[in-house]
Amino acid sequence: MYTDPIADLLTRIRNAQKANKMDISLPYSKIKEDVLQVMKKYRFINDYKTEGEKVSEKELAITLSEDRKGVELKRVSRPGQRIYKKAEEIKRIKSGLGIQILSTSKGVMSNIDAKRQNLGGEVLCEIL
Repeated sequence: MYTDPIADLLTRIRNAQKANKMDISLPYSKIKEDVLQVMKKYRFINDYKTEGEKVSEKELAITLSEDRKGVELKRVSRPGQRIYKKAEEIKRIKSGLGIQILSTSKGVMSNIDAKRQNLGGEVLCEIL
């Protein structure tokens, strides 16, 4: 079992991009699915789907986007050091070209949506 499922997700996506792979399969986690949902909304990935029925057998199948090959994925908050931001502290990333993914009281969302709803939370990762 991995201690940090989000870091594992980001590393697998980074490695697949470097190896020119378009499809990835990885173990299922609810937080991974929520992060992928935000990534899909902002078109950093093409699609993802959940495969399997039992929780222990579930997997996430991800299809990467070809036009987003040079995307930089950075883990911000780690298990040893959590990073939280208030709604007023949330800024645009790379003049609006990148996003931060936050875990808020209303669920996992981008910095754009969190700022719009005046919510703060834990900064999970940055996508540049």
